[in-house]
Amino acid sequence: MTYALTCINPFYAARLARRAAASQKPPRAPRRDADGPVYAKLPRAPRNASPVPHLTSLYHFSRAGEFGDRSYPGNCGGNLIKDLLTFFDAKSVFDPLTGSGTCADVCKELCTYCWSSDLHQGQDACDASQFPRGCFEFAWIHPPYWRQKLYTADPRDLSRTPTLAAFLERYRLLIANCAGSLVPGGKLAILMGDYSDRQAGFVPLVYWTKRLAFEAGLRQCTTDIIRFSHGASSGKKVYRSSFIPGLHDVCCIFEKTV
Repeated sequence: MTYALTCINPFYAARLARRAAASQKPPRAPRRDADGPVYAKLPRAPRNASPVPHLTSLYHFSRAGEFGDRSYPGNCGGNLIKDLLTFFDAKSVFDPLTGSGTCADVCKELCTYCWSSDLHQGQDACDASQFPRGCFEFAWIHPPYWRQKLYTADPRDLSRTPTLAAFLERYRLLIANCAGSLVPGGKLAILMGDYSDRQAGFVPLVYWTKRLAFEAGLRQCTTDIIRFSHGASSGKKVYRSSFIPGLHDVCCIFEKTV
């Protein structure tokens, strides 16, 4: 007849069990590829009557979409533009910084009228005399983040302004021009990002965007939309300096009240 150790000496058996558990090494966590995707659990959005339920303050569309030219410097995918036009049901769009034609391509798919122009075509978006006034329901601009990227050699180019003060003066004219192109109740969406300049240090361009928009008589009509910067060229680079990487830009939406 045999007896289990727990029956003969339960205290000794418990001590042995503790020793066995302590000697076992915890399972090794799987190694994560530094270049692979990192997933985060986002907050659940409340259900509402929005025609674009996935359009929230956190915009995370990793696929750029078939709009514009992705090889164009600073190109923005057209999905956000498409979602905004659908949400606001805009029937006419002012696109004075068309770049590779992303906004125009979106409008073409949605059968929405779009006035597109660019400095490459000789039209200065800061010169209000070159554009229609008071007739668009929506305006979209994705301006240069000052001189983070240089787009043309034209001195009128916002990315060619020599100082922050000069950039902000041209930027003020651009926002005022867009405001003047809208009908009362029209919306202006501006995609802008902060960045660190080698000479000026950290430049809070989102702050300046709001300040200049308010000075132009606009009011912010929705929450900021934080757009994750999927596909940014900086994500493929290696830097020697230590800093906190910026992985997003901000879409601010303003309304013309009068």
